[in-house]
Amino acid sequence: MFEPVIAPSASLVGLLQRGRGDGQLHALAADRAEAITALEFCVTHDPRADWQVENRSLYYARLYMELEAPLTGIEAHLRAPEDVIDQDEARTGLALSVLGHLAAYGRRDAVDLLRGYTATGWNWSWALDELALRDDDQSLLSLAPAVLARFPADPEGDAELRAAVRGAYEPRPWRLWAAHHPRVATAGEQSPFDLWQRQMNRGGVTPGWSTTDVLAWADQSDQAATPAAAPDRSPEGAARRAAAAARCLAAVVRPEDRDTVLDAARNGAPGARTAALRYLVDQGDPAAAGLIEAAAADIDERIVTAALEVLGRMRGPEALAHARRWADPATGGADSALGEAAVQLLADAGEPADGPLVVEALRRWISVRGTEGAGLATLVDGAGRLAAVAAVPALRHVYGETGSSELRGRAARALAATDPYFAQGPAVECLWDCEESTRELAARHVTTTGDVRVLERLRRLAADPAEEAEVHAAVRVRLTARERP
Repeated sequence: MFEPVIAPSASLVGLLQRGRGDGQLHALAADRAEAITALEFCVTHDPRADWQVENRSLYYARLYMELEAPLTGIEAHLRAPEDVIDQDEARTGLALSVLGHLAAYGRRDAVDLLRGYTATGWNWSWALDELALRDDDQSLLSLAPAVLARFPADPEGDAELRAAVRGAYEPRPWRLWAAHHPRVATAGEQSPFDLWQRQMNRGGVTPGWSTTDVLAWADQSDQAATPAAAPDRSPEGAARRAAAAARCLAAVVRPEDRDTVLDAARNGAPGARTAALRYLVDQGDPAAAGLIEAAAADIDERIVTAALEVLGRMRGPEALAHARRWADPATGGADSALGEAAVQLLADAGEPADGPLVVEALRRWISVRGTEGAGLATLVDGAGRLAAVAAVPALRHVYGETGSSELRGRAARALAATDPYFAQGPAVECLWDCEESTRELAARHVTTTGDVRVLERLRRLAADPAEEAEVHAAVRVRLTARERP
């Protein structure tokens, strides 16, 4: 899947793609046809970089309801020939989730679309999960023949059916069908045994019970792994193995083994060196900081990456002292990879006096990399945690420009802790945000006088059955308070 292309934040499409509250407000004020076109584009071209941590479906469904928009665009998207060619859940998942919310709001056309797609579409299991929460028993029973026809009556088809039953997010349809279709009942009974069998048959090389054995195992490639447990030679797989080896070291290292671990952390192969560094950091060994500094200057990129990741696990006054030295602009270290990682540590675990270093790193990140990147979230959180008021302009920029609604929510939390005007400004917009955690934050902080939209929005959120319980609770506290700020 390609990275989504996000329109400028000043445009209607850009606001809607980001899931910003102003997107809904601008769409309701815009020409209806233009607003519907922008909305359909967002729903059929998922703008999220990671759908597992970002929400859009309820946000878009509410706008469909406000605009009384037809579902022709979603229907054309689901029935397009690409549905068979592009078998990626990301192509249709957002559209199906939006239909699920619309079905919950009483849109019968949304229910009909979900039923039709369950019978004929590639991503039928997602559509069935949406129906499982909203449709009646009789309608779900009527879908069973079309779904079961997808699984041939042979051993391979039966195995696929068991996998579908086991992987269903919502089991309700399968339980209904089991009472009327013996194949479903049998699949439901067999699925737990399949899972148990796979867990028992996991292969792979395991370490011996000595420090030397564990360090050697950290660099093995699972040549003896069974086909069912194929070796994972990706960087992520190597990192997982090193982390597992570090945990094993915690169980087997004896005092007399310290020199062996130190040597591995200084000169070992990548896996053993990473495991040893992580073990030493977790044990609070005084030699860990120097070894990390040496590893960060290594010519092997794998060693450098591992050292910077392990640095983030350091804690305590001595670790913070080293981090301040590495991040000090006076030494030039702030522009190095080690300096950047050190500032991340200060953002995560530093003290108020470290605020200026974090703010400067935040500004530098935005100047060089813009408003995206995994490390930016830590700096944003750190600015809020350290109550760094000087970070407010940078935090406002991140809030307005980032394409990640999850990062925008972090920026909003940081602004709530640093910006004296948050309650009268960004908090108002946040009441319409796509992220429930951001709406909850806004409900707890927003000033309820001076803007007639605020109380009306709070009342609508309180009355919306689709809203999350945490948002309902925050809204009701504000609405029932005797004195509103």
